[in-house]
Amino acid sequence: MTEPQFREAVARWLRLIAADAELFPYLMGLDCDRLKAHVVRTLTTGEELPNLGWPEAQHRRAIDYLTGALNRPPFWEQVEDRCPGLLPERDSQLIEAALRQLTCEDSRPNRLALLSVLGRAYRRYGLGPEHEGVIDYALGARVPWRRVERVAGRAEDGPAWCPAEVIDHDRAADGIAVVTVRPWRRLLWQSGQALPVCTPRHPGRWRWYCPANAPRPDGTVELHVRAVRGGAVSTSLVHEVRPGKLLYLGPPADTGLHLGEGRDLLLIAGGTGLAPLRALVEQVAADPGGRRVTLVVGARSVESLYDAVTLDKLRHDWLTIVPAFSHDLCVEPAEQGDALTVGLYHHRLGQHVYVCGPPLMLAGARLRLLAAGVPADHLHLPNRIPWR
Repeated sequence: MTEPQFREAVARWLRLIAADAELFPYLMGLDCDRLKAHVVRTLTTGEELPNLGWPEAQHRRAIDYLTGALNRPPFWEQVEDRCPGLLPERDSQLIEAALRQLTCEDSRPNRLALLSVLGRAYRRYGLGPEHEGVIDYALGARVPWRRVERVAGRAEDGPAWCPAEVIDHDRAADGIAVVTVRPWRRLLWQSGQALPVCTPRHPGRWRWYCPANAPRPDGTVELHVRAVRGGAVSTSLVHEVRPGKLLYLGPPADTGLHLGEGRDLLLIAGGTGLAPLRALVEQVAADPGGRRVTLVVGARSVESLYDAVTLDKLRHDWLTIVPAFSHDLCVEPAEQGDALTVGLYHHRLGQHVYVCGPPLMLAGARLRLLAAGVPADHLHLPNRIPWR
């Protein structure tokens, strides 16, 4: 094999490792470009594959993956050989990686993000039962096609994803980044919706994020990302992505946070759950319609209130912004407490209440708000899809 062929095989090998739930953690923190170059050098010189610190069983599996990557024709070539013109070569890497990840993904939110993308791709490329065996053979794995078919039956027409260039990356707080991207084509989405997001470094891993802005004339999308322990996509978005890099945005999905008629609003945000609620504020700003809005922004301390500068710019006579600090005793007494407690203090009869935040906050939010007298039909949580 030539050196370019070795590089292509090693790239396939890394995709296989990244899609393996047991092997992927050993790549965390590694410079994958440097690892790829090192493995290519060892292959061209006949040396042994470096051990990345994994146990013997995992090392043997990595060797098997590498052997398969070296000896097996690329996924797209196998599909093209049996079904010419079925899949475009430029998209085959993302399709292959997503299908591989779907075969082993056991997290429901992550699986739904994958299915959202793959269902649209299934429809976009005119796939059918007659193609499934060909793709399974090329993957060397069995895809749960019935799930993909069900999503494809409900999917709208259009591309499965859109490349988006990162135009700004701000480390807004410890472990949190505000990432602004400009899609290559205009995306049709609404405030409060969620988008599957993928990074080229982890092509099979799609994660839900809600834009923090209403649709803009320039088409840019702002994402608020907290790095999660063991989260490949969130860690990459916070610590690795820089302006000029590409991301991929999948089709939007409703979360249950869409605005209704012109009622007054109480928006209660915890952490990066602020993103979709800030987008709702921007939507109201475009057409206030006489409604009043109270936005409660929860954080542990003043230092962790990551979007303070932007919030300070949201000045409207119909908008009241109230900070809530759960672990900071130096702030004013009216600002002390968790977001739900402070939010309930500001609740007024007739308001529609929207809540978004970390899982622990959302877990008891419905029961607590209902017990406080918020009518069920006035309460809105991100429960349409389990994207958090």
